Amino acid sequence: MIEYTPILVLVLSFLFLLSIGTPVAWSIAISSMLTMTVSIPMLPAFTTVAQRIGVGLDSFSLLAIPFFVLSGELMNRGGIARRLIAFAKTLVGSLPGGLALINVIGAMLMGAIAGSALASASAMGSILGPEMEKEGYDREFGAAVNITSSTTGLLIPPSNVLIVYSLASGGASIAALFLAGYIPGILTGLLLMIVASIWAKKKGYKVGKKSSIKDVFSTFLSAIPSLFLLVIVIGGIVTGIFTATEASAIAVLYTLILGFVYREIDFDNLPKVILDSVSTTAVVLLLIGASMSMSWVMSFENIPQSISATLLGISDNKIIILLIINLILLFVGIFMDLTPAVLIFTPIFLPVVTKLGMDPVQFGIIMILNLSIGLCTPPVGSVLFVGVGIAKTSIEKVIKPLMPLFLAMIIALFLITYIPALSLWLPGLFGL
Repeated sequence: MIEYTPILVLVLSFLFLLSIGTPVAWSIAISSMLTMTVSIPMLPAFTTVAQRIGVGLDSFSLLAIPFFVLSGELMNRGGIARRLIAFAKTLVGSLPGGLALINVIGAMLMGAIAGSALASASAMGSILGPEMEKEGYDREFGAAVNITSSTTGLLIPPSNVLIVYSLASGGASIAALFLAGYIPGILTGLLLMIVASIWAKKKGYKVGKKSSIKDVFSTFLSAIPSLFLLVIVIGGIVTGIFTATEASAIAVLYTLILGFVYREIDFDNLPKVILDSVSTTAVVLLLIGASMSMSWVMSFENIPQSISATLLGISDNKIIILLIINLILLFVGIFMDLTPAVLIFTPIFLPVVTKLGMDPVQFGIIMILNLSIGLCTPPVGSVLFVGVGIAKTSIEKVIKPLMPLFLAMIIALFLITYIPALSLWLPGLFGL
């Protein structure tokens, strides 16, 4: 018989704590402790949760996160975004909605290099936003494109959240996940570009001048040092020269040198860069520790097995079950940030999809794209708030141009869900 009491205690206590304004990490930890009291007394429950937070952070793989965060901060301040935008401008600037397309391509490149949707939204919005307004683009449309395109870098490696998923899944290969993210990330970007181009043509926005081959070559040469980081990091991981954690340290060293070469970073502003990265890392790791404790508590109370049995009891049709899981995750993404959602829901849904024959690597890509949509939605969409803040507009005004872009992301989600080759072909090509 399925025991629903722990599920109810966990869900209701967590939602109540969030509703009264308790920080997410504390809401996760306290609701986990209350759920443990279903089986054991309060004091042992408190001790167990505290212990699991510490054990959850005791992982060599997690060392990659502070390094990639620092690398992203260095890139955001090191003039890399401007060089990537200049390169993207020569490629698509003459197409309908050229500046919007530049935003998407620039965000894909910046997100891939920095591994952060917030860094991408901040950099692209600050540089391209004023230029789009000057060319007659609606401020809200520019913000909507920036918000949605910034999430593509969470799929295109190196990505911190793919490392988090590897940890939550119990050992899915980080190298395989990194390779699996390329095609879905690029596909999502292309669909966003199609929608942005159609919208721009409908609104009659200006079209830029076509760039000469000389301009394309010149901006490409300028962007090569930045793009070469992807070759170093991903090439080193895939070929087995170094691990993802070692690659993250190499990324910091490379971006630091690049920042000094570009003369965008000096010893005076370096302490602030490090302090900002430490602050970001502390928040992320607290969320990870609390979420790992909740995952352990759910396992202790057999919650994943109960939910799995319930889902498989609804239907044994793979298409229906995957549709239900996607709808649940889309709903979860509205109210929960990406990292804790990955850590909490991976142990719940991964056993279900593996029973249906799905590869854990494919499910990781599905989950991250799904929850990335939540970063663009109120009430807790962090990328939405950053994008709106930089554009100096309001969420209410941005919703209308966001809707067709959301539709493009959802189409990409369902294509990736039901066409495994989109995620698994590239890892398979490299034998991963």
